[in-house]
Amino acid sequence: MADKDLKAQEENFIEEVKESLDDAERLLREAAELTGDKAVQMRERALESLRRTRLALYDTQDAMLEKGRRAARATDEYVHDKPWQAIGLAGLTGLLIGMLISRR
Repeated sequence: MADKDLKAQEENFIEEVKESLDDAERLLREAAELTGDKAVQMRERALESLRRTRLALYDTQDAMLEKGRRAARATDEYVHDKPWQAIGLAGLTGLLIGMLISRR
């Protein structure tokens, strides 16, 4: 369930960024053709669109960092609560990787 939510958030975010960048590009093209107050208004709208995109990127970055921190904490807690299982898992992973490398 969490994977579906994460995937939906990712797709939604990408779509928002694309729309915002398309909007800013369109506004800047229109502003290049205009003069005076209209051009200033169009440039301001384009800059606002770019600011929204930047904020969305920062929000996503913060969310990803927080998820990474939570994953690191969960891993740390697991290793402290179950050290022998963690050692066994690490050993098994190393063995499997070694077997895969030696097959080449």
